[in-house]
Amino acid sequence: MRYYAAAIQTAFPCPKTRSEIGSRVDRMLQMAEGAIAAYAPFHDIRLIAFPEFAHAAPIYLTVPELLKHLAVELPNEHVDRYIAFCRAHGCFIQTGTFIERDPEHADIAFNTTLLIGPDGVLSRYRKVNTWIPWEVHASPHDVGATPAECFPVAHTEIGTIGCAICYDWLFPEAIRQLAFSGCEVAIRVSAYMDPWGATPPMDWWTLFNRARAAENTLYVVAVNQGATLEQYPAFSWPGGSMVVDFDGRVLAQADPGPGEKIVVGPIDIGALRAERARRRGHDMRAHLRTEAYDYMSRAVMPRATGHPITIDSHTPRIDAGRHASKGHR
Repeated sequence: MRYYAAAIQTAFPCPKTRSEIGSRVDRMLQMAEGAIAAYAPFHDIRLIAFPEFAHAAPIYLTVPELLKHLAVELPNEHVDRYIAFCRAHGCFIQTGTFIERDPEHADIAFNTTLLIGPDGVLSRYRKVNTWIPWEVHASPHDVGATPAECFPVAHTEIGTIGCAICYDWLFPEAIRQLAFSGCEVAIRVSAYMDPWGATPPMDWWTLFNRARAAENTLYVVAVNQGATLEQYPAFSWPGGSMVVDFDGRVLAQADPGPGEKIVVGPIDIGALRAERARRRGHDMRAHLRTEAYDYMSRAVMPRATGHPITIDSHTPRIDAGRHASKGHR
């Protein structure tokens, strides 16, 4: 139950059509195979994670355009390649995100990552907290998904694994929901841009990765987008991918800055479970006084009920959420 995780940054030009996804998968599998081989004398890499937008980004600002040019159904031929790779190498992969279309939800796109193992797809995570107002793909919250559906975890031979995407990590409730479902390794699949990225004076990237690990007593494998401004306008991407332990210690980190990078760090599930079983102090999950907090019983951000979602349709929902968050009932 001790192994290494590899956070692999990508730095692709932003694809304009789904026909370009295959070449991205080619390069990601090449990097993954290289990492396993290069580190073999030192570490057993069992878990690999790729960043948000590794396959495709929401470069079109309307849902019809996303569905026409970039969205794919899952699973698909790309997923089959990941499964074959995991089976060949005995590893697990948290994919970069896809723009997903679902036949059961017309006029909706999701931002989705899959956890894949040797036996196939283990979980599907759709970004719950979309980066509004700019992102127009839907949250599973918008279509009435349950908490278990919003934040699935997978029980695997290398631990219980959960995932959340980028902006999700600014909401402590998101990672806490994973933790209360048994998550031991939380993967952050992200495209976290400047100035909130991996460098001072803000460095929200490191701040939230470490805080979520410590407050939930779990490992965090956080992989960030490494594209340049030229590749993914209009933002620049600082990388800085890292592995953090259950006390918030950064065990390994790529130097901040754009570009393809691989960083590996240790995951010791036995040590984590021993700490969770032993601790009487600083066990914030066990010490949570749920009855003392009533804000979660209050509806704040309304679901998107009209589809397709647009940038303009976010405005009244944001205003309603702001009003509710002030304490009005």
